[in-house]
Amino acid sequence: MPKKYKIILKSIGRKWFIILVVVIIIVFIINPQAAIWMTIITIGLYILSYVPDLFFSSKLQRYIKAYNSLDDISIAKKFKRSLDKIQEKMFDLSQKQDKKTWLIIFLNKQYIFYNEETIEKFKEQYNKGLGEKEILEQLRKYNVNTRAEVKLIEETLIKADRLTQREISVKDYREKKRFN
Repeated sequence: MPKKYKIILKSIGRKWFIILVVVIIIVFIINPQAAIWMTIITIGLYILSYVPDLFFSSKLQRYIKAYNSLDDISIAKKFKRSLDKIQEKMFDLSQKQDKKTWLIIFLNKQYIFYNEETIEKFKEQYNKGLGEKEILEQLRKYNVNTRAEVKLIEETLIKADRLTQREISVKDYREKKRFN
C-alpha cells in the first residue's frame, strides 16, 4: 500500500507546474487579485530556489581551486552531497573550461579536477619534450597517479587549444638525454 502513495506523490511532483497553473486559473475566475498574488509568490519562490545552487557553485569553485588535484568522490564527501549532483556540477564546469586556467577530465566514470599550478607544471614538462612516463614522474607530487590521466590531460588541453607545440620532440629529448 505505501508504494502506491509514493507513486501518486511522485506523479504529482512531476506535474506540479500544470497543477499550479490550473489552480491559479481557477482562483483567478473566483478572485483575480488573489490569483495575481499567488503568481507573484510562486515566481518569487521559484527564483529563490536557485539561490542555494548559486552559493554552492561559488563555494565549490573556491574549494577545488585550493587543491592540486581532486576527484568527485572526495568533493561529494566534503560537501555531503550526492555523487550525482557533484558529477553534474563538474560536468557543467568542464563544459566551460576552454578559457580557464584549471582543468577537469573525465576518466573511468569519475571527474578529476586539476588546478592552475598542476596544469602549468604539465605544460612546462610537455614543452621540454618529456614523454607520458616522465611527465607522470614529475607530476606525482601534484596527485597525478596514472599515465591515463597524463594522456587525457594532454588530449583535453589540445582539444581546448590550450597547449602549444612542443619545443623539443620526445624522440629528440630522449636522444639528447641518452648521449649526455
